[in-house]
Amino acid sequence: MKRTKEILTAAGTMICAAGIGFVMQNSEAAEQRYGGAEGRPIADHGALLEVESITLTSGEFENTIALPETDAQLFKASAPQSLPPLPETHSAAVTAACDIVADARPTEAAMVELSLDAACLPNERLTVHHNGMIFTETTDAEGQLQVTVPALAEEAVFILAFGNGDGAVAQTSVPDLADYDRVVLQWKGAAGFEIHAREFGADYGDDGHVWSGAPRDRAAAASGQGGFLTRNGNTDVAEPLMAEVYSFPVSTATEDGAVALSVEAEVSEANCGLEIEAQALELRDQGAVTTRNLTLAVPDCDAVGNFLVLNNLLQDLKVAQK
Repeated sequence: MKRTKEILTAAGTMICAAGIGFVMQNSEAAEQRYGGAEGRPIADHGALLEVESITLTSGEFENTIALPETDAQLFKASAPQSLPPLPETHSAAVTAACDIVADARPTEAAMVELSLDAACLPNERLTVHHNGMIFTETTDAEGQLQVTVPALAEEAVFILAFGNGDGAVAQTSVPDLADYDRVVLQWKGAAGFEIHAREFGADYGDDGHVWSGAPRDRAAAASGQGGFLTRNGNTDVAEPLMAEVYSFPVSTATEDGAVALSVEAEVSEANCGLEIEAQALELRDQGAVTTRNLTLAVPDCDAVGNFLVLNNLLQDLKVAQK
């Protein structure tokens, strides 16, 4: 008899963290969860593979950078050594002085509208750093960049760094950050990671299931409907740095309960047979940002179309009405 759902618990290695749940779901179960008609490639595989070599660490994926004085407007320094290597760009050929100006402005739902003016660096790759979060963007043909970023600190400092060492700093105050809990998942390249948030008992596909296929928007948080999902990073550049953020408005919660959080990754032609890394950042109860790092060996390419589900990399949110 054909099975409608198959789950296999994987063997793994845990370091500096405990209690991570990991399962692999075949394409038929995935189609029940997500549907196969919305652009997701769903393969037909009857067998499940045992997945090994799951490693959680505490430091190997860190992207630390020393912040300048908070009243600084501009800076010029070498790119941090902890950043992944950047591809060669034409910015190294720029010899004239380049005035680079960045600006940050708070907006609703504890988000920040970040802008950059770098007229002599058009169509140029850069990285954005903010309180442990890092992602890749690109200036337009006029050297401009405008992007909306979730704040991770009330006194929010953003560093925008080009590969040639040029860059700028912007800062702003985000007083309503205290109204939100946030979880960040960040990775490099086509690792295929996703955050899935199931609010107050919602199942996959329900209105309370928030993920990249149903991200909601900031208006949902303002109205008390629930959380929303954002993604930063330009996938059009080589080996992009990506950051996906789930935000929940704890101050406007309309019911008590839990938000179940999981990290999932689809096995694709881009990541099959590879070792992929991710980092989770969590900001809760107005505390400090906590960090967990993941290294995962993806099954071989005959498993393309299956999904890897990590249930406990992110801790579930406990919500109480205020």
